[in-house]
Amino acid sequence: MPDSQNAVVIEDDPDIRELVREVLEQAGFHVFVAGTGADGIALIDEHHPLVTTLDVSLPGMDGFETARRIRAFSTTYIVMLTARAEEIDAVQGLQSGADDYLTKPFRPRELRARIDAMLRRPRSLSAPDSTSAPVAQQDGGDDQDWIEHRGLRLHPAMRLVTADGASLELTRSEFDILRDLLTSGRRVVSKEVLALMLRGDRMAGGSYVSEHDVRAIEVHVANLRRKLGESATQPRWIETVRGVGYRLAV
Repeated sequence: MPDSQNAVVIEDDPDIRELVREVLEQAGFHVFVAGTGADGIALIDEHHPLVTTLDVSLPGMDGFETARRIRAFSTTYIVMLTARAEEIDAVQGLQSGADDYLTKPFRPRELRARIDAMLRRPRSLSAPDSTSAPVAQQDGGDDQDWIEHRGLRLHPAMRLVTADGASLELTRSEFDILRDLLTSGRRVVSKEVLALMLRGDRMAGGSYVSEHDVRAIEVHVANLRRKLGESATQPRWIETVRGVGYRLAV
């Protein structure tokens, strides 16, 4: 399990490494630093951090590959830091398992705000809408805690998902998005609402949602669909409402 007091910084630029260390220490973390992906992976394996910041342009193994290897054994929150501003880099970062993506140069206050937002992300299931949400199984025992829709089952407390009986390995963001869609049923959930949910700001009326946030939701949903093995044009579970967001397919 991640240690709520530990953080790892994987960054080859010593000035940025010390800046990020200072931001995290001010947030109350015990910080461990590394200059390469391999060293960073070793630190994560040893210290089980709650938060990891990860530079994309690392010597040797780059940040994308490092993130994929981290995700093979750790649920640490990953914020990727990079000088690359192209959309494809943001997409690749999120596909590699990052929870968020921040472009250099960045303000320390922005990094702190993004980390705080991730840590505010809700971990409990909100009450389903009884008129539109799928009904949880009532077969007794643990089955009553599952939410099911057309062979897709999700257990919010254990954070497990199965599709037609096969287990799925989802990232934290993919799981939380799927949970929201399952509990919303046929009601449309906008990309902006999903972005606020991932930031832990759902109840904050008027919160700003950037194009970056919306694009991140689109990438997470695309990755979720890929793992479910369904097509956006012929969905079995997640239907796109063009220009708005998503809802469960009938």
